[in-house]
Amino acid sequence: MPLQTVEPQRLYRQIAEQLRSLIGGGEFAPGTRLPAERDLAKQLGVSRPSVREALIALEVEGWVEIRTGSGVYVLAHSGATVNGAATQVPATEWGPFELLRARRVIEGEIAALAATQARRKDLQTIGEAIAFMQADVARGLAPLEGDRAFHTAIAQASDNVVLLETVQTFWDARHGPLFERLGGHFESQSVWRLAIAEHEAVLAAIKVRDADGARAAMQQHMDKTNARFSASWRRANSSRQPA
Repeated sequence: MPLQTVEPQRLYRQIAEQLRSLIGGGEFAPGTRLPAERDLAKQLGVSRPSVREALIALEVEGWVEIRTGSGVYVLAHSGATVNGAATQVPATEWGPFELLRARRVIEGEIAALAATQARRKDLQTIGEAIAFMQADVARGLAPLEGDRAFHTAIAQASDNVVLLETVQTFWDARHGPLFERLGGHFESQSVWRLAIAEHEAVLAAIKVRDADGARAAMQQHMDKTNARFSASWRRANSSRQPA
């Protein structure tokens, strides 16, 4: 038998596989609640964000249900389906928290570059993106297009096409099933308003050409987004989450 390519698994997928095996083996019966994230993280020797990513993957695939204000429960069936086909998280999908950590590093530096290189038209474009977000929120909509335009405009202001395409790749990854499902548990119009204020702080630093301030403001935005995604399920609500 010929050897096959061995591909490294992302940590959250390894955790999800362990939990899936335990559920399939009857360790956790349908209808029972899984241990708290803190306890699972301690038993597995991993971080709580990695456990949360794994639980979200299991929810996407129909193994568990995350109930706001209660916890994570095992479902009676073993897999969700879409048009008769089993739902699977792509093997290449980045974990949401891993993505946010990468964005914190890279987009922080991009914001610092933008502060030193942004032209008047760049500032106008960034400001228009924020205004677009504000208008959507005022109508009760999730301002995704404006959010994308904001981060893209800052990357464009850095005057580096590689950085621009990197941010666009980040944004595309943000719309994978894990990130979308996680956001669905925590997003709201009030959260979007907080994110807009964080965006405004980034723009304010760029306008006065404060590179350190722009970097810090962007990193704080990512940190606060991470914190919102890390909130207890008991404080979760339904809508859409910015980043």
